[in-house]
Amino acid sequence: MPTAAKEPWKSPLWRSAPSFLYSRKPLARYVGRPAAEFLKIEPAAGVVLVVCAVIALAWANSPWSASYSAVWGLDISLHVGSFELHHTLKDWINDGLMAVFFFVVGMEIKAEIVSGELRRPRNAVAPVAGAIGGMAVPALVYAAINAGGPGAGGWGIPMATDIAFAVGVLALFGPRIPSAAKVFLLTLAIVDDLGAIAVIALFYTDDLSLPWLAAAGALLALAVGLRLLNVWSAPVYLIVGIALWLATLESGVHATIAGVAMGLIISAKPLLDPAVAHAEAQELAKDGLTVAETERLVRLTRDAQPPAHRLQHAHHPFSSFVVLPLFALANAGVALSGDLMATAAASTVTIGIVLGLVAGKTLGITAAVWIAVKTGAGRLPTGTTWPLLTGIAAVAGIGFTVALFITELAFSGSETALLTDEAKIGVLAGSVLAALTGSLLLARRRPLDQEEPER
Repeated sequence: MPTAAKEPWKSPLWRSAPSFLYSRKPLARYVGRPAAEFLKIEPAAGVVLVVCAVIALAWANSPWSASYSAVWGLDISLHVGSFELHHTLKDWINDGLMAVFFFVVGMEIKAEIVSGELRRPRNAVAPVAGAIGGMAVPALVYAAINAGGPGAGGWGIPMATDIAFAVGVLALFGPRIPSAAKVFLLTLAIVDDLGAIAVIALFYTDDLSLPWLAAAGALLALAVGLRLLNVWSAPVYLIVGIALWLATLESGVHATIAGVAMGLIISAKPLLDPAVAHAEAQELAKDGLTVAETERLVRLTRDAQPPAHRLQHAHHPFSSFVVLPLFALANAGVALSGDLMATAAASTVTIGIVLGLVAGKTLGITAAVWIAVKTGAGRLPTGTTWPLLTGIAAVAGIGFTVALFITELAFSGSETALLTDEAKIGVLAGSVLAALTGSLLLARRRPLDQEEPER
């Protein structure tokens, strides 16, 4: 390969200084470019989450543990005239930045409905059934163990599947896992997220403010109207989205629902037929391009892609490598004293979450998919066997991000702090056990050419 292709800054066509990432500076060569390559690896987001969770635990149990509470408990206020928003740094992350994460989730759900597995009823039945079973059984397991107790409100915690971690575990096995099985898990996790969003909206909200709720409804209707009128100005949607977030926050419904709603509104179909865009681009490029024609070519390329795809591509790195790591740092820090560990080991909250994530998820997903397949309503993904499906179901028990998120919403009263810590220990322990169990089951499966898929 020519040197210029490997090192573009050496090309005679390079008429200006290269960007930092492509420069020959030691920091770019030995840190910048390796970091950029790492971020392209499929399990990278999960690795960063694990590192941040470990840092949070180490910080909360270090001699500087007081600073952990001080940093995330820092009061930050926003004043606009007589209106004031007053929250801790942790609340700004959980209520504000996490809305970006759920905005990306909303677009993923929309893309699956429009052009993914959820568009084909027969293909969608198995992962949708698995998601429903994987939410219902863990919730029932937890509820049965905690019925009538102070932790009964935490039944929604073991329902969640963490997409980044679960898909990252499958990625570790490379080509040994059929691509259809990976799509199955991704679809299941997305439907699971939709269920978790519904649970948050319906069961984990504060007292409702009808005026603010009406304002949120009006802003949502405005966003839908703009979408129907084919208005695609990013600043307009940004303003409407921020206003919708604020109205939802003040209404008592959890503010992250605004992110999901905006994500679902974004179109998952291209604004311009790709064939038309391609033909016009070829016509423009016939005799060379003027500046105006180049700008037109850029617009054609942009409009030939679904807005949801472009926005996912733009926001996914920020969501995966900024929002979620900050969330882990702010929420995973639990002071693991001997007394707390002993209390958690005997706590029905901790036990219910661990059993829900490890046993409930595996049983619920596998049983629901088995029923769907045996009744003829759905079918297993291509190249997938029942042992493989069981391993995937176990991996889906990794419930880190959304499970911790619901933990922060689930408990109220004088024992809130203790119940929350017990629940976080359950989430961390259950997610680790689910990852190990799923990995062991997947590691035992034979190569694809040695087994026949079961139907």
